Amino acid sequence: GVVGPCGAGKSMLVAALRQRGVRAREVAQEHSYIPHMWLRVTRPDLLIYLDVSREVAERRLRRSLPGEWWAEIGNRLAHARAHADLVVDTDLLTEQEVVRQVLEFLRRS
Repeated sequence: GVVGPCGAGKSMLVAALRQRGVRAREVAQEHSYIPHMWLRVTRPDLLIYLDVSREVAERRLRRSLPGEWWAEIGNRLAHARAHADLVVDTDLLTEQEVVRQVLEFLRRS
């Protein structure tokens, strides 16, 4: 399972993993008020949390993200982040670097 805020790279990572034969699923936890929805919906073997700062997310999404909304997204994702097997801060990484880090983690797991 892959979770994280909007603009973190979840869709890109899931697509890249699937292209390599890895069963991966994006979990839209940021849209749910149920803290453990990620667990109920997917029951993932591993949970990967992609993190991103609001500033970088705004640049990637090419839109403004209100502060209160961003804080709420963080609250909705807190349970998943606390239970993640891997947390990757994507702010300074290219898409290829994110994929490489995740694949290395999966090989070790």
